[in-house]
Amino acid sequence: MGISLMNNVLWVIASALALAFLAAGLMKISQPREKLAASGMAWTADFSPETVKTVGAVEVLGAVGLIVPAVLGIAPALAAWAAIGLAATLLGATVLHLRRKEASALPAALVLFVLAAVVAWGRLGPYAF
Repeated sequence: MGISLMNNVLWVIASALALAFLAAGLMKISQPREKLAASGMAWTADFSPETVKTVGAVEVLGAVGLIVPAVLGIAPALAAWAAIGLAATLLGATVLHLRRKEASALPAALVLFVLAAVVAWGRLGPYAF
């Protein structure tokens, strides 16, 4: 695969990840924990409202970090580090869902983990900015 094509693929993956994490993070920041738990995020009931909002803030910052540094050309290597941070967040989510026996949440977390890992690999390696 050519460098230009792979660069475009990485941009598409990073953009999709950014949208997913921006939406998820803003939801956690803006909605009460009880509403999140009632809407299917049962794990939020086990954590304080501050912890849930912190997870949301981390997701929003990760989403911004995937795109903004590279677009502005200011420390574009931060995009790779944002992808690593989101991958680590997803590993934590996977462990949490395994411990809570929430098998239905695992496929999405694992797919997002793989996508974040691909972006990190590409942006730290052969397709760095």
